[in-house]
Amino acid sequence: MPPLPKTAHDACPGCATPGLAFAPHDHARCAGDVMALAEAHLAAGGQRLTPVRRRTLEILLETHRAMGAYDVLERLAAEGFGRQPPVAYRALEFLEEHGLAHRIRRLNAFAACMHPAEDHAPVFLICRACHSVAEAEGGGVGAALTAAAGGFAVERMTVEALGLCPACQGAAHG
Repeated sequence: MPPLPKTAHDACPGCATPGLAFAPHDHARCAGDVMALAEAHLAAGGQRLTPVRRRTLEILLETHRAMGAYDVLERLAAEGFGRQPPVAYRALEFLEEHGLAHRIRRLNAFAACMHPAEDHAPVFLICRACHSVAEAEGGGVGAALTAAAGGFAVERMTVEALGLCPACQGAAHG
């Protein structure tokens, strides 16, 4: 599928700039922009968000935190979408397959992709204290890995950096 045009979402300091993703910002606007991009991306490929897929993505977009499949399932079940684990796993798998969510392996959880429909190699910045997650562009990391691979063809990489977000750093020193 061709990449979609960028929107005002890319100008949001909280979602477009990883260092500021941990700061207060108009996240509702960001979530709405990401949802619109996701819908357009899927429509371009002849796909759509079913009600459970849409709600799963909305749940992931609510905060800059990764959520486990059972946390998502609990929310879906409370809203009448079913209580069986495949309900959440199928929706999360679809979102991940279509570039709308990322699996954060360190947390065994999922986070909404803040740049759907864009070919990118994200790096995840994970706060070990509050579990906030920011998605940063990792193109430079990917290039360095490819250069270091010495002919090995890197097909996929996931980089997860663990540390403290600015708020938790302040709390640790306060």
